[in-house]
Parts: sequence; C-alpha cells; structure tokens
Amino acid sequence: MRVAILTVSDAGARGERADTSGDAAERWARARGYAIADRALVPDDTAEIINALTAWCDHDTADLVLTTGGTGLSERDVTPEATRVVLERDAPGIAERIRVKTMDSFPRSALSRGLSGTRRKTLIVNLPGSTSGVNDGLAALDPIVDHAVAVLRGAPLDHGSAPR
Repeated sequence: MRVAILTVSDAGARGERADTSGDAAERWARARGYAIADRALVPDDTAEIINALTAWCDHDTADLVLTTGGTGLSERDVTPEATRVVLERDAPGIAERIRVKTMDSFPRSALSRGLSGTRRKTLIVNLPGSTSGVNDGLAALDPIVDHAVAVLRGAPLDHGSAPR
C-alpha cells in the first residue's frame, strides 16, 4: 500500500514545532510494510489542505492519505472542512470507529471532528494532531484499513470468511 501523510500545523509550517505526529504516522506505515508515497506539512489553511489532498488523490499518488492535525474545535482547525470539499464519498464508520475506540482511554477524543472518505481510488482519514492521538487512531484503523483499501481499489475479496 502507498501512504501519503499530510500534517496540518501552523507552528509546524513556521518551523516552530517538530512534526512528531507525521513521524508517528510514518512509523506505523513503515512497520506495516507500506511505502511512503509522499509527505507534506502545511499550515491550517483550507486552500493548502485541499490542494495537497486533491493532487495526491487525482494523480493516484497514494492508496491511503492520512492527515494529522486541525481536527479540533479551535477556529484555526479547518482540516475536516477542507477534507469535506475533497471527498467524493463519505466513510463515516471509519472516523466513528477511531473516536469510539479511543474515548475510554482519552475522553477528549470525542471533541475530534475528523472525517473519513474517498476520492477516486484513495481513502482519506483525518487523525488528531497529537502523537498519542495519531497512535490511538491508527490502532483503531489497523484491523480495517487493508480491507477498506482493497475494496476501494477493486481487489477480488472473499467476503464469506472475514474475521470479526
């Protein structure tokens, strides 16, 4: 699988903060044997987020795009709004799973407004900006992401014996 990682952070884009959440997403992808197709860091700017996501999806750069950051309640958190513009089809169960699986250990994950969905043959998943939030979100994504991308990419699947 080819993974692109987009970190959304004003401080990161200004060089004031290390991109530890993007690093966490990259470690997860590499540990699973995935290729890093691209990685970028942009400020909390709707147009820049839209441009990066659209380019990666429309040029078939990645099978999976992970965004980190910009999913909270602050005025500058615009990742879900930008993602909504890009998505052709919603996949709300993925974002719901991430929130539900992380709420017991971190109740504030209920405040995340992250989205999930598809554009063309690419799955896009919004993750929080903290390293722990990324790790928790990816742990929730772990058991479903390969199947989700396989279905999206049109791979032949045996639906009769899927593990639960």
